[in-house]
Amino acid sequence: MTLMPRLMLLLLALSPLSVLAAPAPAALVEGKDYEVIQAPGPLAPLAGKIEVAEVYGYTCPHCAHFEPLLQAWQKKLPKDVRFTPVPAVFGGYWDSYARAYYAADQLGVAKRSHVAMFDALHEKGSLPLSNVSPTELAGFYKDYGVTEQQFTTALKSDEVEAKLAVAKSFAQRVKVQGTPSLIVNGKYLVKGTSFESMLRNADALIARERERAAKAR
Repeated sequence: MTLMPRLMLLLLALSPLSVLAAPAPAALVEGKDYEVIQAPGPLAPLAGKIEVAEVYGYTCPHCAHFEPLLQAWQKKLPKDVRFTPVPAVFGGYWDSYARAYYAADQLGVAKRSHVAMFDALHEKGSLPLSNVSPTELAGFYKDYGVTEQQFTTALKSDEVEAKLAVAKSFAQRVKVQGTPSLIVNGKYLVKGTSFESMLRNADALIARERERAAKAR
């Protein structure tokens, strides 16, 4: 090959046209990248937002491994996306920790203590993975300025009971089969072969919902 054809090929490879000609990202495949929820509906009224709900469990090791990636991803979410943690209410110790999350949320310390709770269970071992007592949970939240009386009162409150019922109903309706699970706008149960692919698929589904909302205006 002479110098001129080689130079032309190099210039073409560096040109804007070559960028435009690059293959587009593969389209999402139903059944592989996501499942359509048969009884759709968001956890809470959308109010102009795109909802991403994560059904998780503090005692779930997969959720603990997912959390650092999820935290980094959340920080980059656009303002029109609302992320909501939804503790799994699967019975037994799952319910104990779900109740603890909603009690902490009621007391205004859930966001600050969320990552630390995973660490307490999976790194430090300062809380048991099962059969946790209200006193043990209260001891954990004491580090966030919550007294045992405040925590115990919140734990038994009607507000927490109501939120537990909503969380349980939501997970059953969208047919969550395990944790962690991501649900976009109550329409799509996100799938993936890795945590990274789950987040990429969630991004694509968020973009799909944003585009649909724009067309509906």
